[in-house]
Amino acid sequence: MRELLTERKEPVRVTGGLGDWKPITIKFSGEVLPRDRAEAFKGSMFAAYPGDVVFSKIDARNGAVGLIPATMPKVVLTPEYPVMVPDLTKLRPAYLHYLLRAEHFRHDLQRQASGTSGRKRVTPEAFLGLCVPLPTLDEQDALVSTYEASMTQAADKEAEAARIALASQRAFEEALGVAPPPPLPNRPAFIARFKDVERWSHEGVLRAIAQPEHAKAKWPLMLLGDLIEDLENGWSPQCLDHPAAPERWGVLKVGAVSFGYFNQQENKELPPKLTPRPRYEVKAGDVIISRANVTRYVGACGYVEATRPKLMLCDKLFRVVFKPDGQLDGQFLTAVMKLPTVREQIETRLTGTSPTMKNISKPALLELQFPVPDPDTQRKLMDSMAQKSKASKATASEAGELRRVAWATFEAALFEPGA
Repeated sequence: MRELLTERKEPVRVTGGLGDWKPITIKFSGEVLPRDRAEAFKGSMFAAYPGDVVFSKIDARNGAVGLIPATMPKVVLTPEYPVMVPDLTKLRPAYLHYLLRAEHFRHDLQRQASGTSGRKRVTPEAFLGLCVPLPTLDEQDALVSTYEASMTQAADKEAEAARIALASQRAFEEALGVAPPPPLPNRPAFIARFKDVERWSHEGVLRAIAQPEHAKAKWPLMLLGDLIEDLENGWSPQCLDHPAAPERWGVLKVGAVSFGYFNQQENKELPPKLTPRPRYEVKAGDVIISRANVTRYVGACGYVEATRPKLMLCDKLFRVVFKPDGQLDGQFLTAVMKLPTVREQIETRLTGTSPTMKNISKPALLELQFPVPDPDTQRKLMDSMAQKSKASKATASEAGELRRVAWATFEAALFEPGA
């Protein structure tokens, strides 16, 4: 590397604050981000500019190596962050950016760290002593172009997967008659009669004029409490700090349903001294609702397609006890709980003063109101959503494979397998 980079040691001296000098942090991903700091650092400070290579002496072995982006014209660093200037007659910045992410490069960097355990550092001398492959500039351009073309294809597929998922959700909302209203026209509105508008505001006037018949529910609105037998919560003993082994009992955490699906990995092992309570064991077909979390996750709901045995509900999770008449499909309820109209009801019923732990009571959940089609229609809607979800996931998987293959191809062009 010393044939490709030279160390920059340009002192920065300021009076008072940092002014237009921007301090930074380097993520383990190599991303360089600005820090919110105005006061000068104590001790020496050094300059870095767009295109410079910077790394953290302590965290370089974890991936904290990156290039200063063009959006940061003047960067200030402490001596813990050495600065290197690439020789642009030999290196393309884009090639260098990807090279620094290569697994082989990271392994070599880890071997260069020295010092006591937990405080190992990579010195500038060690960094410059690394050996890296150096294709010609034309070959660097070709490698970067091929890789970035694949990334563009992958991004297009990810966007398509998102469009499929969004279209599925919008179709579900339309079928229930709760789709969000179309955008309002951007024009003045003149009012003839006060009683013709739902509220005295520009938005209300426009909605009354442009969308008088919008968003009328197509099915009867019913309360959750009229459709189910009960909501039962579980048990929250003091558990161990790791997931339960397959043969051991575990207690689900609130994160088991935070993202709208059931994740059995979100559990903690029950200590051997405690006797499990099998009545709280989760089974396939259960619908689980979170009653406590940060605001956006309170009321999060997951349908249990399948689960390992010996996992119990915690106290902060409700299990829906359905009526035997089968008027409410479990998967339909899970989808309904994500509707914006239902989320609005949930968030207006929250209690608790802590911003990191809000709650919703059982009575408040039972009062949630939403459109309820007949059971056959519910299942048809769920079948349609399942098909579109499968298509979305397949497209997203194709994108992931494109990214994997593109990166493997980039690395294989530079490093021998197993080297």
